[in-house]
Amino acid sequence: MSAQMVKPYGDTMNDGKVQLSFTLPVEWSEAADEAARQLVARMGFSDVSVVEGRAIATGFSFFVVYASTPHAIDVSAIKAPSARTHAMSMEEIDAFVAERIGRKVRIAGACIGTDAHTVGIDAILNMKGYKGDYGLERYHMFETYNLGSQVATEDLVRFTKERQIDALLASQVVTQKGSDVRNFTELAELLEAEGLRDRVVLICGGPRVTNLMASELGYDAGFGRGTLPSEVAAFVVTALAERVRQ
Repeated sequence: MSAQMVKPYGDTMNDGKVQLSFTLPVEWSEAADEAARQLVARMGFSDVSVVEGRAIATGFSFFVVYASTPHAIDVSAIKAPSARTHAMSMEEIDAFVAERIGRKVRIAGACIGTDAHTVGIDAILNMKGYKGDYGLERYHMFETYNLGSQVATEDLVRFTKERQIDALLASQVVTQKGSDVRNFTELAELLEAEGLRDRVVLICGGPRVTNLMASELGYDAGFGRGTLPSEVAAFVVTALAERVRQ
């Protein structure tokens, strides 16, 4: 396969134009604008322009900067497979479960750790769903448990064991200082320690989650922003059917 080198696009193809935004712990001034410009230039960017600089709190300033990068990337050499590989409707998924698995699939989902954001997990599990795509609670062949937010990983593992859960959905929105990665890792390790990992389809989700990240953490799949409930459901049932077949 021939290389497909690409650069960011702004006004002209391959001009390398990018937009950056960041905060500096300094009072805003024209000197602060210049500090932001020089900082971005030292990152290796050219044609640097500070288009917005303002105070956001005492001792802190926020900046928006335009610049150009000299670098390009060969997108043909990047491998990051998606978990959204099985396009199936709710009716097709229910029929698939009845034929290939022969019983209801038990699914539990929660926002783990101290994270209190349930918009994502609710969009996947709640009956109303997301963007006209019904949530997993509406599927006839799913037994769905939405455990809500701020669920400790130990409690989620205990629930998984007691209810013999087939698929576990762990959500994280807050990513500050790597808290999401720590919580996801802890959950996978606890499942392994309890001897549950091999029989559970383990999925993580959140606006910063990618399938590549999930696989690196030991998960079966990862779903990020814009995911539809049927995409998660299709992955779960095909993964379970594959395990049954083996």
